[in-house]
Formats: sequence, C-alpha cells, structure tokens
Amino acid sequence: MWLLKSLWIRPLLSPQCTRGAQAGLGFCSWKHLLPPLMANRSLCMAGCSQDASYKHLINEGEKKTVVLTEPVPKWRNVRGHNLLGLMYQDSSRWGITLQTYIQLTMLDQHTRPMISPLRMMERSIHSAKHIFVENLYRSGRMPEVDYIVLTEWFEWITKNTDVSVDLIVYLQTSPETCYERLKNRCREEEKIIAMEYLEAIHQLYEEWLIKQTLFKVPSPVLVIQADNDMQKMIEKYEENRDRILTPYNIQHCL
Repeated sequence: MWLLKSLWIRPLLSPQCTRGAQAGLGFCSWKHLLPPLMANRSLCMAGCSQDASYKHLINEGEKKTVVLTEPVPKWRNVRGHNLLGLMYQDSSRWGITLQTYIQLTMLDQHTRPMISPLRMMERSIHSAKHIFVENLYRSGRMPEVDYIVLTEWFEWITKNTDVSVDLIVYLQTSPETCYERLKNRCREEEKIIAMEYLEAIHQLYEEWLIKQTLFKVPSPVLVIQADNDMQKMIEKYEENRDRILTPYNIQHCL
C-alpha cells in the first residue's frame, strides 16, 4: 500500500560530490513502485548495509541506484521506546522529542558516503522541518521555544553540512486518497490519524513546493499526479523515468 508525497534525488555529478539527499514520500511503503522507475530492473534488498533501509536498485552496466527508505523502524524503537506511537498519542508532549530524533536520522541519511551515481530517499531533513515541524507549530501542539530550538539546529546543519538535493519529485496526492491508503495499510500508530491532519500536511506541501511561498525550495521540483491506481502510476513513472534518473535532465524539470 502506498501514500506518496515527494521523492528526493541526488546524483553523483563529480568525484567531489560525496553527500546525498533524501526522498520525501508521505506515509508509504513505496518500494513496489521503484522497479518501473528503473525500467523493469530488479530490486535488490540484501547485502547493502547493516541498516535495513539502505537498499540497492540494480541498473544497467555499472550504474547503481541506492534507495534510502524512511527510517520508520528506528522511530518505532529507540532503545525500546516507540517515539512515533508516543507522538501520535500526545503530539504536544512528544512532538519535540520525535522531531529531534527524526532530524538526527535524516542527517545520518544525508551524510552517508555516496557509493553509487544516484541516491533516492524518502522525505528529507528539509521536509521534516518545513512540513512536519511546521505543522506541529502552526497547530499549537509545539511551543514556540521548541520550534525555535529545532529551527536553529536546522539552520546550523544546512549552513555547516552538505544536505543539498538535486531534484524533488512531488507525488501530488489528495488528502482523501492518502486517507484511504493509510486505512488500507493499517499501521498501528496511524489508526488515530484524522483527515484534518492529512489536509494540513497537504496544504503545507502545496505552499512549499507548488506556490513556493512557505520556505525556500532547495532544488527543482518535478510534479507527478499520484491519485491514480497502480497501473496508471507505473505508466506515469515510465513517462518521467529519464527526467528523474538522468542527471543532465534534472536542471530542466521545472
């Protein structure tokens, strides 16, 4: 089951590019959709890293794509504590705790050495801050002092660490579709998520990536409508595969 928002891509354009980017897919198990992007190339899950989220997609020849999935298992088990579950139960109390840890795990994914020409990641340190932290603050569930602390950490990271991205693929999905997919997926922590929450998240994505009035967008944005069924999505991915996977084309995506 998949609920998609945005995908972050960083190609290795020169030997000096050693840092990576992340993908911003909302609430989804999206690995099933990646083989179409790779022109029916196989998806390899094993032998990539000690971290189960660190996966390879095998491309033609010597080219490989690394896929870093959203590190949800880490958020659900921080030395025995389920921060994701705690946050959904009481976001006013646990929002700052979860978002601090998410910022750390996103930073870890961004700064892993580049071992392939292309890195695709679910969400990013940018979407974590500009969408999910912002939503907690706007909704009154995060005190201003917590928001300021996370903002200062984020600004320090972006100024002192390479967390840049080359392309954002925004899989534009309605809140209603997201809600249906969320219910079908049946993740325990998400059972209490209301439609209003998804609507607020969607509005922030639209302000940020479409209207570009919320925060500075760190890269070009490729928009793909994603309310369709699986077969139609496969067709859409095939139509846009070269724009996503070819570094030369990335600068022309807007």
